[in-house]
Amino acid sequence: MMRGVTGRLMLLDTASLYFRAYFGVPESVKAPDGTPVNAVRGLLEFIDRLVRDHRPGQLVACMDADWRPQWRVDLIPSYKAHRVAEERAAGPDEEEVPDTLSPQVPIIEAVLDAIGIARVGVERYEADDVIGTFTARAEGPVDIVTGDRDLYQLVDDVRGVRVLYPLKGVGSLQLTDEAFLREKYGVDGRGYVDLALLRGDPSDGLPGVPGIGEKTAAKLLADFGDLAGIMAALDDPRAKLTPSQRKRLEESRPYLAVAPKVVRVADDVPLPSVDPALPRAPRDPEAVALLAARWGLGGSMHRLLHTLGA
Repeated sequence: MMRGVTGRLMLLDTASLYFRAYFGVPESVKAPDGTPVNAVRGLLEFIDRLVRDHRPGQLVACMDADWRPQWRVDLIPSYKAHRVAEERAAGPDEEEVPDTLSPQVPIIEAVLDAIGIARVGVERYEADDVIGTFTARAEGPVDIVTGDRDLYQLVDDVRGVRVLYPLKGVGSLQLTDEAFLREKYGVDGRGYVDLALLRGDPSDGLPGVPGIGEKTAAKLLADFGDLAGIMAALDDPRAKLTPSQRKRLEESRPYLAVAPKVVRVADDVPLPSVDPALPRAPRDPEAVALLAARWGLGGSMHRLLHTLGA
């Protein structure tokens, strides 16, 4: 799939980036017909900056074909359930805030396709899983660009896998390697899954183990190695767990049995065959010109195409 293509592979968590672009670029940025295109323009600027600063040889825009896969919900019903509830929250007498982001997503997809940037989403999987599978199959170093800390689990210094986490736009990126993870969380990339599921994540509807926060989770992992080691300690009355830790872990056994499969990104997604090589010229110049004119993307589009050509 990627054999023969040289250079660092850059994987974009596309929804994470256009979401940030949407809130980082004023909604006053509009197409000639008045349609907001702030997320579109912002994402093009993001990609331009990333390519200029990091010079990847390969680039894939990874998409959410399913942002809440049923197989994850079957294991943990609360998984992202609050986001569904929020979408249904507005009553019939309440004024709904217009959604000006969703209509921009098809434009983003059309623009990426016209330029020739590989775009991959797979039914029943999240973008995280697509990223996990590309990373597992990569033959060289990988940069993952995301605002989602869940992907810290893929960081691997030996394989040259790192996460570029936007702090402000993409002008300021936190380069996340294993040294950063050990200093910040006390774990390496592999251990981040166990830390995350023990701690829980309200934004994803993951309850975690009640009473065990990030620091306690890191201490347990330092003492017992990994989740399997913690569960072995729970079965050993001589192991150094406090009575409250034993109680909480025991009560959370059903959750801990399924959480690793939910929290760990998949690495076996059936990826389509794509060419991830960074395009030097647009795949469809006519479509690029039409899209740029219709949506008022001239400056952003021109800068990205110039960077790709350079």
